[in-house]
Amino acid sequence: MSTYTVADYLLDRLAESGVRHLFGVPGDFTLAFLDHVERHPLIEWVGCANELGAGYAADGYARLHGLGALSTTFGVGELSAISAVAGSFAEHVPVLHVVGAPTTAVQAAGRASHHSLGDGDFGHFARMTAEVTAAHEVLSATDATTQIDRVLAEVRHRRLPGYLLIPADVSEAPASPPAAALPAPDVVTDPAVLARFRDALGARLEVADSVSVLADILVARLSAEPSLHRVLAQGVPHASLLWGRRVVDESAPAYLGSYLGAASAPAVRDGIETADLLVMAGVQFTDLTSGFFSQRIDPARTVEIRGEHTRVGDDDFRPLAMRDALDAVADALAAQGDRFRAPAVDGVPAAREPLDPSATLSQTALWREIAGFLRDGDTVLADQGTSFYGMAGERLPHGVVFGGQPLWAAIGFTLPAILGAALARPERRPVLLIGDGAAQLTVGELGTLVRQGIPAVIVVVDNAGYTVERVIHGLHERYNDIATWDWTALLAAMDPAGTSVGVRVDTVGALTEALATARSATGLTLVQAVVPSDDVPPVLADLASAAAAANRRA
Repeated sequence: MSTYTVADYLLDRLAESGVRHLFGVPGDFTLAFLDHVERHPLIEWVGCANELGAGYAADGYARLHGLGALSTTFGVGELSAISAVAGSFAEHVPVLHVVGAPTTAVQAAGRASHHSLGDGDFGHFARMTAEVTAAHEVLSATDATTQIDRVLAEVRHRRLPGYLLIPADVSEAPASPPAAALPAPDVVTDPAVLARFRDALGARLEVADSVSVLADILVARLSAEPSLHRVLAQGVPHASLLWGRRVVDESAPAYLGSYLGAASAPAVRDGIETADLLVMAGVQFTDLTSGFFSQRIDPARTVEIRGEHTRVGDDDFRPLAMRDALDAVADALAAQGDRFRAPAVDGVPAAREPLDPSATLSQTALWREIAGFLRDGDTVLADQGTSFYGMAGERLPHGVVFGGQPLWAAIGFTLPAILGAALARPERRPVLLIGDGAAQLTVGELGTLVRQGIPAVIVVVDNAGYTVERVIHGLHERYNDIATWDWTALLAAMDPAGTSVGVRVDTVGALTEALATARSATGLTLVQAVVPSDDVPPVLADLASAAAAANRRA
């Protein structure tokens, strides 16, 4: 019977936390640890093309599953992944990064080991990572299980990444299995604070003529969506930021649309900025989701609900968990009856003019056709740029999970992330929308998607370069050009078994047909959608203009 080790303990704690896939790239300092992964009954190893892709995949997994995990080797491997970990930190995504390191004896001797800087200091990279993690530990044989529990508890509670450096000998050190489950997070809300908040909220509602709700991504990150939905069930007008589209039902009658500050549709801007009382749930304004901070919201008339506190005008209520605050808002609105319910809309939305199937594909037609293709149960990841902002003007069907990375804004993120998202929720159809320039950065994971048998629908927007950069600066400059690729041939090269389908389209009708075929496909489908290089979605044009102006300011 094999000895139970620190590696086994870590894997059991990950499994207890719901992790079923570990993403990464092997290295000689991790190989013995990976033997334990291969033997574990619940966790599957998912080898990726590179560590950056593995980090993005773990992030995508965590966004839909609650926690992701990543394994790399010391030095070269972990630094390759650090941009992905930083993105997870910026966007409040809990990912545990497990790094295999040289043995404690090698480190104590200060030897010039491979993957180090050769100066005998093996702590350089852990110190770098400390800036983008909520908790980190270098495991010791005597205290490893306590260290693992501390880091995992912090990652789960704070919804931020964590880091464990495991020397190769410590990974194999004997340990005892967990004696009890990891402790649940402490209760946040003080009942007295909640009671005071209910009173303050009730007083505001009594004198308000209108109430609107603005929701954003932190609602999802803090698992407060059921409480938000109780609020929205009261029929109040509401909108979301583009970052938080997944937290609302865009088919609801009271849904106004996406709020982007000055780049918003007039009805959305009016409904949010002129409400007597605006409830802001989990909102974090960033430059790329607010029209470069062009929002016009008076703090004096807001109820701003954050993770562990809420502000009503100038009054701060803490500690108060987001879920408890939202439940209080739902109760208070219900007590008001239909007073703040959005008026019924007469008739049905006007039908759009049908598109000419023979027309050359444009950005407008591309996103309209894709929106019409989406169904309840799809997971849609849109890469930063034309894909993310092209979908801004399209409403999503009920039950679609839509995501992107508008704060960290690393182009290429979504190609590996759709791998993680698909493995996290295999019952949902994965749909990836990505530009050609972005896809070239992380294209290696296209092969991983094929190997894993993921039936993704991938739309590569082929517009010959970095369009988002062109409209900010350098419309015709060579530095915004990229190499021309035949994406369908590339897919064929990555799939010698021929399980996938690639098709190039440049007309509306060809796109419509390709998407219809993809809906019933059992394997991966890649659609190379060719659009003019100077065609830009309207929302992106507005944001690019604001970005250019911001970059010129002193």
